[in-house]
Amino acid sequence: MTVPSLPLWIGGKEVPSKSGRSGEVFDPATGQVTRRAPFASAAEVGQAVAAARAALPGWRDTPPLRRARILARFRELLEASRDELARLVTQEHGKTLPDAAGSVQRGIEVVEFASGAPHLLKGEWAEDVARGVDSHSVLQPVGVCAGITPFNFPAMVPLWMFPVAIACGNTFVLKPSEKVPSTALAMARIFHEAGLPEGVLNVVPGDAEAVGALLAHPDVDAVSFVGSTPIARHVYESAARTGKRVQALGGAKNHAVVLPDAELEFTADALIGAGYGSAGERCMAISVVVAVGDVAGALVARLREKAAALRVGPGTQAGVEMGPLVTAAHRERIGGIIAAGVAEGAQAVLDGRGLRVPGGEGGFFLGPTLLDQVTPGMTVYREEIFGPVLVVVRVATLDEAIALVNRNPYGNGTAIFTGSGSAAQRFEHEVQVGMVGVNVAIPVPMAFFSFGGWKQSLLGDLHVHGMEGVKFYTRTKAVTSRWPSTEERSRITLAMPTGG
Repeated sequence: MTVPSLPLWIGGKEVPSKSGRSGEVFDPATGQVTRRAPFASAAEVGQAVAAARAALPGWRDTPPLRRARILARFRELLEASRDELARLVTQEHGKTLPDAAGSVQRGIEVVEFASGAPHLLKGEWAEDVARGVDSHSVLQPVGVCAGITPFNFPAMVPLWMFPVAIACGNTFVLKPSEKVPSTALAMARIFHEAGLPEGVLNVVPGDAEAVGALLAHPDVDAVSFVGSTPIARHVYESAARTGKRVQALGGAKNHAVVLPDAELEFTADALIGAGYGSAGERCMAISVVVAVGDVAGALVARLREKAAALRVGPGTQAGVEMGPLVTAAHRERIGGIIAAGVAEGAQAVLDGRGLRVPGGEGGFFLGPTLLDQVTPGMTVYREEIFGPVLVVVRVATLDEAIALVNRNPYGNGTAIFTGSGSAAQRFEHEVQVGMVGVNVAIPVPMAFFSFGGWKQSLLGDLHVHGMEGVKFYTRTKAVTSRWPSTEERSRITLAMPTGG
């Protein structure tokens, strides 16, 4: 069966790729190839960057209010297209339709935030910083920005980046994951329909060649990345070496600490959603449950019962709670990590490797897996699994729990479940993690706050969206002005000026 080949989006229109290279895009629920994604060549990436560079002067000089009007129209069209975009996400990623729709909505909320550009881009003013001297600052765009986004959120993560960058007066080249390219291309068409000028947003699906071209291109001024820590480090080092501004969000190993005074039913429900939602393919998924004291036995029993009852199947099917993994290779990798964990002494309370979905024999399904008695030296604890695997580590005290979280090389997200305000307050103060939930399993900040981790979960200084996103996509210029009187014009001084 012939499958359609997707285009590039350059200069406000679809452009067929001439690279001669492409990759298969699967429906993870069936294992069938549904599309072919172009692998943009370095030359085609160069064309996209050139289009963005050509569009930059006009867009940079467009008043923020006019930019905001286009963003507001884009938001309206995204709302109208939300179900269509969710279907594209499910078709190529596999997550359930309600989960996909929720992720699209969270992306739309960033567009809402970015529509406030006239307010967000205000500088500061100070009168009489010295006698007859005023100072003010302005926020100006960085230039041509690039975004390299992962497979797990085809709509939400790109929407963390390009609306904020574009609202700030930059132009943008997006390199979406070649596993899930259709959503990004659809959003580019929608933005164009909203009135975005040609060349302001360009989309180049591709592989390592496209990434390398963006990192090396002298006309790319800033790079945003979300993915694994090894690739984040490569992106950060390569782009920074050429003088680019970089934010590179890496991997995660998110811990949820459960104290004996936690409300057990509520906690178990929250952990099931955080561990198995989107088949665990979330950078904010809880993958480690830290059971403190005597709560472990009852908690593990409840987790097993609830996980075993989850309905797994195609994401488009009503009532399904967890869909497949994104590729067969990813499923095999996770199966190998589970096997290693069992071999190293973990107790398989629930093993999802034997799951069979009727009618989905060709799909990339892996059932919910729950491993108890896990220790920090085991493979299942050390590696970012990125799948429906929840591991339980038992400790005696809150002190041990905090030390465990802080020793982990990742610092993306964490949570504590407790009825004690003092314990929660201590945890949020002492834990070395960028995003913290108190009785909230997935503490993803709203669009007007910023998203980002600590330690090996972030390379760079600034997080995405929120005001840190605005800071990343702008440069501050300080202006000091004086309008001297006739008498003052004749004075000469070689002394260092002061505010006196």
